[in-house]
This record gives sequence, C-alpha cells and structure tokens, in this order.
Amino acid sequence: MPQTHPITAAPTTAAPAPPTELSLEERLTLTDVAMTARLAEAAVAYEVNTAHIETEPVDLADVVTVPLTPTLQPAPEPYPTPVAALLQRAHHRLLTSGWCSGALVDEDGARCMLGAIRIEARGDSSLEADAAAVLLDALRRTFGDGVDSVPSFNDAHGSGRTPVRMVDQAAGLADARGI
Repeated sequence: MPQTHPITAAPTTAAPAPPTELSLEERLTLTDVAMTARLAEAAVAYEVNTAHIETEPVDLADVVTVPLTPTLQPAPEPYPTPVAALLQRAHHRLLTSGWCSGALVDEDGARCMLGAIRIEARGDSSLEADAAAVLLDALRRTFGDGVDSVPSFNDAHGSGRTPVRMVDQAAGLADARGI
C-alpha cells in the first residue's frame, strides 16, 4: 500500500510579536488619562450627591480675621509724602494690631480706622486731619456720597476687611496727590 503522509497546512498568520515594555513616559501618560477619567467621574458624582444642599458662597478674606504678626507682615517701604506715609503706617497697624468698631481702641489693642490714624500721627493734629480727609475722600469715591464720616463707615462693618483695605487705598490716593 502506498504510504500517505499527512498534509500540514502552512500557517496563514504570523505568530504574535512578544509584548514590548512601555517606556516611563508612556506609562505616565496612560496613568494620567486613567486618573483624569476617574477624577471627572468623581466630580460628577459629587455634584449629583450634593445638588440638594443649599449653600452660600464664602469669601475667604472674611474667614481669616486674625491680625498678622509683624514678622509675617513686614512694614512696606514707606511712601515719601507725609500723609501717604501716615495712612500706610495706619494700614500696617490695622493689619498687625487688629481692627475694631465702636471705639478708637478696644481692650485687646485693636483700633478702628481713625484710631490707627491718630496713634500713627503721633500728636500732629493737622497731619491727622489731612489723613482723615483723604480717607473720607477715598471712601466717598468708592462707596458714594452717602458716607458721612470715617467713624460711621468703620462702625457700619462687621469685619475689618473693607475698612483696612480702604485705608490702604487712601494711602495710594494720598501718594498720587503728592501729599
């Protein structure tokens, strides 16, 4: 009998190439894509889970109300003009010693806007009056003619954020005027 040999078919596809190891950059890119997708999914889940909760926006400047210590807030380079320098010192005093309302100075040593000007004027009443006038002008420029006086503006605020900022703006105004 004739001998038959099994017919073997030639392979039609090539064997898969062995996997190559990914470089560090490729692995970091893949990880970044995966983490971005997970973070986006978590953000959507957070929005869905908290959509029913009523919230009011919080201004972080209102949250941080403690006075800065002089080592954390060094005195800036003084303005060259006397009224501007006085207002700048008063601003620095409010930052470091604290702000108060209802009194020139409270039991903790915090001062109102006018109290800070008065202590920094060091007894010079005309310099104190000029600084208070510039401050009142700065207040009226920003908040309108409804501002009656520096003390009434100071006492109308529950926190020192706006009054302290306005003393700084008044210092800039006095410097711009050259007084």
